[in-house]
Amino acid sequence: MTHWQHKLICHQTAYIDPNADTEWNDILRKKGVLPPKEKTQDEVEEEALEKQILLEQESVVKTYESMTLDELDENEDDFSEEDEAAIEMYRQKRLAEWKATQIKNCFGEVVEISGQDYIKEVNKAGEGIWVVLHLYKQGVPLCTLINQHLSELARKFPQTKFLKSISTTCIPNYPDRNLPTIFVYHEGEMKAQYIGPLVFGGMNLKVEELEWRLSESGAVKTDLEENPKKQIEDKLMSSIRSTLPTRKDSDSEEEN
Repeated sequence: MTHWQHKLICHQTAYIDPNADTEWNDILRKKGVLPPKEKTQDEVEEEALEKQILLEQESVVKTYESMTLDELDENEDDFSEEDEAAIEMYRQKRLAEWKATQIKNCFGEVVEISGQDYIKEVNKAGEGIWVVLHLYKQGVPLCTLINQHLSELARKFPQTKFLKSISTTCIPNYPDRNLPTIFVYHEGEMKAQYIGPLVFGGMNLKVEELEWRLSESGAVKTDLEENPKKQIEDKLMSSIRSTLPTRKDSDSEEEN
């Protein structure tokens, strides 16, 4: 804007009402020539009312967000119709969270079952449920060790259902040579099976190794970054290599 244009505008504004609701005044306000339009008393009151309604709505939201599902039901009549949709959405959200929490924390121990319980506890375990079933027999040391490991893993992964059953009680005439046996199921479908002592590596089996094996099947979500069995094997191979004679040592012995 040139000096003369600015002077002309100022000259024109000397003869107009700055509060008039005209297109020209709007242009001048955008240019910063006129101050913002003064609000009428009705506009001030309307704005204050809108702020009050907004604060009340926020208060209602904070009120029902701090309530449990039972409290929402008890105080349902105290909320206005405008809040009913939001409250219902929040109720469904809280209900879903509650169900998820119940599923995640409804196990936490190894439960003994019989063959009669198999369909209910395994095939009908529920949507999204992983089941680890250990077939064992009393007096088999490796079975006892695995039961101890599974008890520890059941506490660590309460969202997974851990079961155990005497082999012949669950499956008639199940051969002892196949013990211990672990079956892994998801939503009633078998996902993995570990049969016989060689699969588990004998009495040297560590709980971390069993955890890793179950994580590979999907039954648990481990925080282990790599297979602990591999670490043991690497250390064993390193120890073996350190005891083997080097080529230099062999040459020296041949010369002697």
